[in-house]
Amino acid sequence: MLLLGSLSGGGAERVAVNLMNRCDPSKVDLTLGLLKRTGPYLAEIDARRVAAPAGARTGFFGAVLAPFDIARTVRDLRPQVLMSFGMGINVLAWLALRGLGGRRPLWICREDSNTDAEIANLTDNSLGRAAAGWAVRRAYRSADGLLAVSRDLAAALARRLAVPPGRVTVIYNPIDLAAISRSASEALADAPARPFVVAAGRLTHQKGHDLLIDAFAVSGAARGMDLVILGEGPLESALRARAASAGVGERVRFAGFQANPWAWFARARLFVLPSRWEGFGNVVAEAMACGVPTLVTDCDFGPREQAIHGHSGWVVRAGDAGALARGLEVLLSDPDLAGRLAAGGRARAADFDAGAIAATYTDFFLRRAGVAADVAATSPRGAARERRRSGASAALASGRPEI
Repeated sequence: MLLLGSLSGGGAERVAVNLMNRCDPSKVDLTLGLLKRTGPYLAEIDARRVAAPAGARTGFFGAVLAPFDIARTVRDLRPQVLMSFGMGINVLAWLALRGLGGRRPLWICREDSNTDAEIANLTDNSLGRAAAGWAVRRAYRSADGLLAVSRDLAAALARRLAVPPGRVTVIYNPIDLAAISRSASEALADAPARPFVVAAGRLTHQKGHDLLIDAFAVSGAARGMDLVILGEGPLESALRARAASAGVGERVRFAGFQANPWAWFARARLFVLPSRWEGFGNVVAEAMACGVPTLVTDCDFGPREQAIHGHSGWVVRAGDAGALARGLEVLLSDPDLAGRLAAGGRARAADFDAGAIAATYTDFFLRRAGVAADVAATSPRGAARERRRSGASAALASGRPEI
């Protein structure tokens, strides 16, 4: 079972959809567990493979009751392996699984962001940060395994959690190259009349759109161009005001959530990821697949592993509007360099193809299923779990595991 909060637009949600649709169903039986049955990606998955509470819970009581909802879903579906997505859901899963005893599935914490930065972004209260850090450490150390979406993130998790590096598996996020290619060629009715630079992501502090607006405003090479920002979020009003005060309000367009961002990427002069932190930038891989030159920040952690500086992208210092402005000048003023980076990026994007990554995940689930059976056979606490899984172990041997 893959466990998320919802299928609202985002990188983790897109990954889950790709895994649900791409992992070999003759080898793994995947179910998507959601706290809320909402989000635009629901239409892309067979509804019979989605489990969620009957009533949508929100606010404080929704958060309080979430572990009970997760525990109930796990008891009902009895997955052999559970993989939870992201820091908040990982902590909720830890709370939910604590009371399941022998019915607890083997649990994988999948992390796709900088947990220290996420905790710091939660609150300015030092006590609150300490409590959140304690919960994250306890949760992640309790997991049967950790999965990180980049090598640098895996190393940071092992160091910060004081766990052996061998406990952390690295699997890059998948992108559907064939679907992106088809969608990128679709008509774009409302494209700007002028050449444009594009960025995409939630309108939050993490994504650094404020830095990009400042850089765009002072860039001579970008004069005469527009900046298109795809995505929604709580900072939209503040970002609009920032663009207006910088004198580029009429040249910065907030296009909202786009079901087909790839058509925008393919027609842009440049794609920019100005993030302050990441784990793996799905949009970076997708932009490279669209053949657009890509400018990213050297943030912790993933983008610098995706866009190799000078080969498949251009990397500048994170958290620095001046560095972004210089990057804009270089890439918008040198079409030959931009063309080489676009070609290198398209070649690099092949490393993230959904088919190959889904096959890697399938092998990972199969290996973990084998570990689950071994642990259950040797642990008194897992005796009941082993009896329950005897049928699944036989299926594993016959090539038809139920995970």
